[in-house]
Amino acid sequence: MKKFKIIFTFVVLLSCGFANAQKIGVVDTEYILNMMPQYKEAEARLNSQIDTWQNELQSLQSELDRKRSAFESEKVLLVGDQLKLREKEVMDLDKNVKTTLSLRFGSTGEISKLRETLVQPFQDQIWTAIKTMSEKNGLGIVIDKSNGVSVIFLQKRFDYTDKVLDVLMKGTDSGKKSEKKK
Repeated sequence: MKKFKIIFTFVVLLSCGFANAQKIGVVDTEYILNMMPQYKEAEARLNSQIDTWQNELQSLQSELDRKRSAFESEKVLLVGDQLKLREKEVMDLDKNVKTTLSLRFGSTGEISKLRETLVQPFQDQIWTAIKTMSEKNGLGIVIDKSNGVSVIFLQKRFDYTDKVLDVLMKGTDSGKKSEKKK
């Protein structure tokens, strides 16, 4: 009788474990983003703005280097107020370069804000599509394999990237084309 109770308890616990098991799916959001033409356009705008700001910063830096070099070479010839004025000019330009660098490229700089403004809508769309797809397929957990998660082996049936893309592209031209191919 005691063995029966132990076996019965084991079977009940085992069945509860299976009942609570979650179905897991994997998606690749980086691949999804690269398949969205609107995201590519936003990324191109961001890169264009970054290039513009980098060129502006390089221009300021070269002007600073030129003025600093000129100041160092003429320093012995300058006296009193002239020396202080030129030194202040170089210091102000150096401060301007550092401020511009911080404002544009800092952790809370304009690039971070612009990236958030341009990318956030796409992340929200992907989140909504993943939620829709996971509810439709009964997934309890969805892992993004593009964000540093090492997926060593994955059977194709658990990769829901294409299903998320289908949800995202539903109603668009590329979504209609992919449906016709199927």
